[in-house]
Amino acid sequence: MNKFAEYVIKRRWLIVTAILLITIFFGYQITNLQINSDIITSLPDDDPAAKLFKEIGTEFGGNDMGMIVLETNDIFDAEVIDHIRIITDSVRFTQGVSSVTSLTNILDIKSSEWGIEIGKLVDEYDLPTTREELDSLKAYVLSKEMYKGAIVSDNATASAILFTLLPDADNQVVAKEIKTKVEKLDIPEKLYFGGLPMMMNEINNLIISDIVRLIPIIFIVLLVILWLSFRSFRNALLPLLTAGISVIWTLGIMSVTGYELTIITNIIPVVLLAVGSAYTIHVLNSVSHTLNHDKRQAVIKALGYVTIPVILAALTTAIGFISFVFGSYLLMIKDFGIFTAAGTLIALLLSLTFVPAFIFVFSNKNSNKNEVDNEEKKTFLTHRILLPLSRLLFKHPKYTLGAWILLLLIFIIGIFQLETSVNMADYFKRDNPTRVAEEMMQEKFGGSLPIFVVFKGDMQSPEVLQMMIKTENFLKDDPNVSVAQSVADLIEQMNDAMGEGRRIPDDKAKIEQLWFLLEGQEVMPQLVNDDLTKGVIQSKFASVDSKDIEAFTEKMNRFMAENNNANCQIELTGMPSVYVKLNSSLINSQYNSLLIAIIMVVLIVGAILQSFLKGIYAAIPVIATIVVLFGFMGVTGIPLDIATVLVASIALGIGIDYAIHVITGFNHYLTENGDAEKSIESVILSSGKAIVINVFSVSAGFLVLLFSQIVPLQNFGLLVAISMFGSGFGALTLLPIILILVNRKRKITANNHQHLNLKK
Repeated sequence: MNKFAEYVIKRRWLIVTAILLITIFFGYQITNLQINSDIITSLPDDDPAAKLFKEIGTEFGGNDMGMIVLETNDIFDAEVIDHIRIITDSVRFTQGVSSVTSLTNILDIKSSEWGIEIGKLVDEYDLPTTREELDSLKAYVLSKEMYKGAIVSDNATASAILFTLLPDADNQVVAKEIKTKVEKLDIPEKLYFGGLPMMMNEINNLIISDIVRLIPIIFIVLLVILWLSFRSFRNALLPLLTAGISVIWTLGIMSVTGYELTIITNIIPVVLLAVGSAYTIHVLNSVSHTLNHDKRQAVIKALGYVTIPVILAALTTAIGFISFVFGSYLLMIKDFGIFTAAGTLIALLLSLTFVPAFIFVFSNKNSNKNEVDNEEKKTFLTHRILLPLSRLLFKHPKYTLGAWILLLLIFIIGIFQLETSVNMADYFKRDNPTRVAEEMMQEKFGGSLPIFVVFKGDMQSPEVLQMMIKTENFLKDDPNVSVAQSVADLIEQMNDAMGEGRRIPDDKAKIEQLWFLLEGQEVMPQLVNDDLTKGVIQSKFASVDSKDIEAFTEKMNRFMAENNNANCQIELTGMPSVYVKLNSSLINSQYNSLLIAIIMVVLIVGAILQSFLKGIYAAIPVIATIVVLFGFMGVTGIPLDIATVLVASIALGIGIDYAIHVITGFNHYLTENGDAEKSIESVILSSGKAIVINVFSVSAGFLVLLFSQIVPLQNFGLLVAISMFGSGFGALTLLPIILILVNRKRKITANNHQHLNLKK
């Protein structure tokens, strides 16, 4: 370590210059970084639910469904209907849109004096204008199941314009263009934009907004905390400088390698600003305790002491992140694990090379700081808090341990109340227009979560079409499904218009005759494929509650298992199915990533400290913190979602750092004096200050996420901050208690030796 430190000091100008040039290169690359807010793309390509969902999009003209809802006192007004037509045309002629359905262009099937008439509900070139025409249209629409609750609300105060995007369209670009075009129309009625494409577009905007707003705030908050801690502008700036450089390098590498920012990887800058500063804080703290007249020797000695614990801390933090790669199902979480681990190691490299080089380049060669240690001991933190704490722990270890056990038992109860959530509407604050739109669509139009039931077989077979009708009726028995549409519906309506009842004809030849009348209709490619071997029921699910979604999916799976046969195979996909998969993957990801992280951390810490027991000791405070964390989530109702699922492994990876510094410091002092009490006091006074500063700086960085506009990120920031306080407090209380109880004989032995020496 001494040779390494000497090399860094000798090559300081080369190191500073090289890091500056690399930072400029990666900073330029960040300008090419793309944002992808589509959660579906995060599912693996071989996932059955995602695979079928994507196939639907390819075969039936797209699966990404958006909604524009126009709300007023009465939809059946000539001016309002004309506005619906204008919006419909505006969306229809947007590149990337596959189909649009609204009150002014929806298909209508009715009987006429010639037998049957298939056309549009209204003539878009001759819209109804008189009160008589409008009242007649209103009565007709509200009498038809195909329209009521689907494109017009039950009370006729809202109308939906539904659109589907092409499978190869850039959803965010198209959704943004649609919203911009419609808003420019300056329609007087209230407009709501919902559905998956619109939510993705809004999340994309929020991600950009969060990055622009929050990173400067985090930087300022951390700078203030570090300045108050070190009372030195250089020592306050250096941790942020190294963390900032690690952010630039990490995002630059993402851009160069073709990765994108997602709702999860979006928080990488926040994580690295908070975490990456920790290693520099420990290096600066070590240097401040060893500075003397010869700054070179002081820095060499400081690096020799701190390098191993800092490397160990960074490795365990990186392992916490890497555990997501092996334990997570979602690609966006795997990406988060890869690049936060890379950023952590970059921050480590910078703290051990750039920081000492920077100190020598931009400060006086010699500095008289012999008085630093004396001043350190007299600070409020060390003299009034840490010193009494160490003495209290040694005096009453069992009482303190009992308090921890009681705390854990209380929060274990809360763990059983922990719930999961994958609903994208919950990502938005309650007053966000997208959240308001989704709630309104659930209330008036059966929600915006698309359901697709796929049928494989002869689509002109009476048996297959009858099974489609049976499935639709089964779907609508669920309180969260109000509408469903398929080609079987159209055949039934045509048969009814022919005066033969609302049913599927038993004769295939009759079905073929009716089918002939449907050919060329815009809606047909959305319902059946070209060779008529596959059809789909389109529906929507109103509830976003995980329990409702799981119950519906289980019920549908049983129904399909009972009704599948050689001539008609049934499969279910859509957002409820995807949500169920996401939900189960969250739980599995939490178990797997946390288990992997705990095992790897214990093994690595144990190997480096040459004691498996010390690896376990280091993990105990963090595991206790994780128990408290999950219990807190259960008690407060914070769900396990795609952001909060990251917290436990992050808490383990970061929180273990504090324990490592306590154990390595304790071993160092115990080797010097052989007295466990003095060793605990020394390590709490020396490493305790860095731990407290680190806890407050990291927690403050994450608490800034409370100002995020994305709700899971708000919860994520709060929970990480809580876990940092828990881990730091555990490292300074629970871990010393364990070390005291394990090493108490050292105190007795040291006293005996002292007593014998006095006798002599």
